[in-house]
Amino acid sequence: MLRNVALRRLPRPVDVRIPRRTFLSFRPERPSSRPVENLNIRELARRSEDYQRNRRIFLWSGTVAGIVSFVYTAYKLQQELSKPVNLDSSLPSSDPLSNSNTVDRKVVVRDEEGHEIVETGNSTVPTFPRTLSIPSASTSTDPFAPGLSADATSATDYTLVGLGLRTVTFVGIQVYVVGYYVATADIAALQNALTKKINPIATTLVPGERDQLRTALLDPVAGEQTWDDLLASGIPARSAFRVVPVRDTDFHHLRDGFVRAIQARAPTLGGPGADDEVFGEAMRQFRAIFNRGSVPKRKELLLLRDEKGRLNVEYDDGAGKKKGKSARQSIGAVDDERVSRALWLNWLAGKKVASEPARQSIVEGIMEFVERPVGTVAAQVV
Repeated sequence: MLRNVALRRLPRPVDVRIPRRTFLSFRPERPSSRPVENLNIRELARRSEDYQRNRRIFLWSGTVAGIVSFVYTAYKLQQELSKPVNLDSSLPSSDPLSNSNTVDRKVVVRDEEGHEIVETGNSTVPTFPRTLSIPSASTSTDPFAPGLSADATSATDYTLVGLGLRTVTFVGIQVYVVGYYVATADIAALQNALTKKINPIATTLVPGERDQLRTALLDPVAGEQTWDDLLASGIPARSAFRVVPVRDTDFHHLRDGFVRAIQARAPTLGGPGADDEVFGEAMRQFRAIFNRGSVPKRKELLLLRDEKGRLNVEYDDGAGKKKGKSARQSIGAVDDERVSRALWLNWLAGKKVASEPARQSIVEGIMEFVERPVGTVAAQVV
């Protein structure tokens, strides 16, 4: 009796039917009494496959992003490390304290004897002296030996401004290393002239003004006009080009290159034309100086220009090094200043120069001069 009452009080199971699409309508479907049969294996497999695919995509995306970030960071770091140190980058370029236009300095080291030398970047002629001490010259009294004779009682100190390598042909055959020297006592006049060219009331140039001067000196027309005016007016009064071959050559080969350079610039030198008798005689004298034999590599050829524009050529065959002294000998001179001026322009300025690296180095050396007050460079050269 009690059992029947308890059974009557229990709720009847709810008949939950899952709708099932038929051709015309939904028909309820009796659910299975076993839960496992209600699982959709295909749906679970699809979801698992989607999860694994998304996981792989996420991991590969993170890997690629990490590699790209690492490469980009390394690239930016290398760029920053390659930049010159600039403590005043927040200052405008026209500010005197700005270092935004700092140029690369020539590396000055000392040799075993304590002399200051500058590296050339060439293995055959690895260094050039930073300063030269050249005995003063006086006119020779021997009519059969025209030229200049060295005065052993006095000497003139010259300071290196810039240097570079001379190459020829499209394959870049190396010929010689050339360096431009200015008498240390005459640097102040060169400083003053170039400074006044940019700023007539200044004694030194700020970075923005140095950029203007650099652009003018590197310009083919303006640069040649600037140097031509300076040399014609005797600025600098005394200067020299030191030529050291990096391969065995001869005087005739050097002469031919120098003569072509002089003749190319002769029409622009002013005064009588290149065909006048005085200039023609000067060129004959110049050719006669180089009527000699071979010039072995590492031997020094010195071209000197004095305050009157006179050209003196000295040659050191190295014979005096064993005795601990220089063996430079004057091998000839030319009085016409147009010859030395045209030869100087061959390295200093113009559309085509004998050595573009030398011209660039000389201009940067000039920038080091004009960034200091006029007259202070000579005091800093020991």
